[in-house]
Amino acid sequence: MHKRFWWFVILPAVFVASLSFAQFSILDMVADKVIQRYQMSTCEQLWMKKDQPKLAEEQRVIGLLRSDPAMRTEFLNRVAAPIANKMFECGMIP
Repeated sequence: MHKRFWWFVILPAVFVASLSFAQFSILDMVADKVIQRYQMSTCEQLWMKKDQPKLAEEQRVIGLLRSDPAMRTEFLNRVAAPIANKMFECGMIP
């Protein structure tokens, strides 16, 4: 009886942990892509992209980040410094 009980406790915990890991591995890919885009773009390209509408994929990721505060915090912790540095270099922020 106790063995079955532990399976009902352990399996959901492992499942939730694997989902969290999958979400954060996707977060890694998205963060790396964003950082690379800023590092590889010229200032002129960034200024032009600023006024363009967001792609469907970008809107989906933004919606996901808005709905999950922990993921948003982790994402911003990863991308804030490289993005802010590039924006400063390009005169986009004082």
